[in-house]
Amino acid sequence: MQPRNMSMSGVVDLAAVKAAQEAKAKAEQARAQAARDGGTGGISPADLVIDVDEAGFENDVLQRSAEVPVVIDFWAEWCQPCKQLSPLLERLAVEYNGRFLLAKIDVDANQMLMQQFGIQGIPAVFAVVAGQALPLFQGAAGEEQIRGTLDQLVQVAEQRFGLTGLTVDPDAVAGGAPAAPERPAGPYDALLEAAVQALDSGDLSGAIQAYKNVLNEDPGNEEAKLGLAQAELLQRVQGVDPQQVRKDAADKPADVQAQIAAADLDLVGGHVEDAFGRLIETVSRTVGDDRDTLRMRLLELFEVVGPEDPRVIAARRALARALF
Repeated sequence: MQPRNMSMSGVVDLAAVKAAQEAKAKAEQARAQAARDGGTGGISPADLVIDVDEAGFENDVLQRSAEVPVVIDFWAEWCQPCKQLSPLLERLAVEYNGRFLLAKIDVDANQMLMQQFGIQGIPAVFAVVAGQALPLFQGAAGEEQIRGTLDQLVQVAEQRFGLTGLTVDPDAVAGGAPAAPERPAGPYDALLEAAVQALDSGDLSGAIQAYKNVLNEDPGNEEAKLGLAQAELLQRVQGVDPQQVRKDAADKPADVQAQIAAADLDLVGGHVEDAFGRLIETVSRTVGDDRDTLRMRLLELFEVVGPEDPRVIAARRALARALF
């Protein structure tokens, strides 16, 4: 595994778009399997904290991260700050009641994992969501800071990846088979699954149509709106020549379509502020239909990143100033 240094606040990543869809599908499959097995899917609070080694990392962390965010505590017996942080994380894992799973990794016994995550010192805390690694913090941290980070993590995991966590049964026996909570299938699950399958096969047009089918019936469906915005963005940049797009944008600063094409590339590359700033600056220099075209594209890009992202909130204010 090659961990990725990703922000939780909405950097667009081609792999992350697909991973979000796959994670939701896997979580739904886990819930369905628990229902078929006749179980409640509840796990013991003791099962919320697990010891993980290199041999079990694939199953215990990567695969589980498709059901629930996995927080990794890299520690060692000789590490004094670890002796303060680890008990706090264990207590919070139980307190958060299944919203995340805590995996403890002894770096002395698992140096390969330490190297793969690029850890320079401990304690170090990461999260893995839908197979993607996110650095949370390194070194000593206060409980308030840790709670804020965990709150953000579980919110992003639910909103972006559909991970609602694990069901905790206080009466369950420790070591029982963990499963995600049961949830009735929604009326548009089949259409959303069709969109995921289309993305898996590289059929962006099919994914776009599947998301539109959902929105035709349920215009407020957030998952479909996000999926449609992402799929349309990927379709727009598919097959373009990045060097030519950027040359056109540099040579023609007043060309609305050239700036829009460059903004799409900026966003796909993770340069969110650059994408927004490029279009807002162009808005300030245009009028009429051109200005409206730019405004509409900005709104589409806001959907891709997510309305709660602080960069979107800041860009909305900047857009308002440019317009009025």
